[in-house]
Amino acid sequence: MTIKTWLDTAIQDAERRGLASLRPMLEALARATSALRTADWNADASGASEMIAGEAADHTGTNGR
Repeated sequence: MTIKTWLDTAIQDAERRGLASLRPMLEALARATSALRTADWNADASGASEMIAGEAADHTGTNGR
């Protein structure tokens, strides 16, 4: 589900329930979610791409020895 689809559905649901005042908060949540999903740090959540060779040795439990 895209953020836009979610937002449209959430706004329609809020309006159906008589909670139209939620719209600004839903829109803010959609913007924040979009920003987090497109952040460059989110490309590889495992962190493996940032590991350098020296750190790889430390993660083996041998501390490079």
